[in-house]
Amino acid sequence: MGTAKEVKDLVQQAIDKGATTVEEVHQAIARLPIDVLERILPELPLAKTVGDVQKMTIGTIYDAIRLVNKAAGDIAEQLLAAGKKAAQTPRARST
Repeated sequence: MGTAKEVKDLVQQAIDKGATTVEEVHQAIARLPIDVLERILPELPLAKTVGDVQKMTIGTIYDAIRLVNKAAGDIAEQLLAAGKKAAQTPRARST
């Protein structure tokens, strides 16, 4: 299966790619009613403003998911390194 670090990297990459894919779908679906409104009332500047705010808000949410994923990966990396170091440190024998 691989080392713990390889598994951690694989999971972290899968979450990151998954979040990006879901964000793309979310953005496309959320944009549909804005597109319809812009076709019906092309002179309505509010539609563009709402679309821009919506896009930014959705993007911010998925950026936060990717940031949390990175932070979790960094913590996991530190824990794996600490565990490896502890396993390599000779222990004093009690008599």
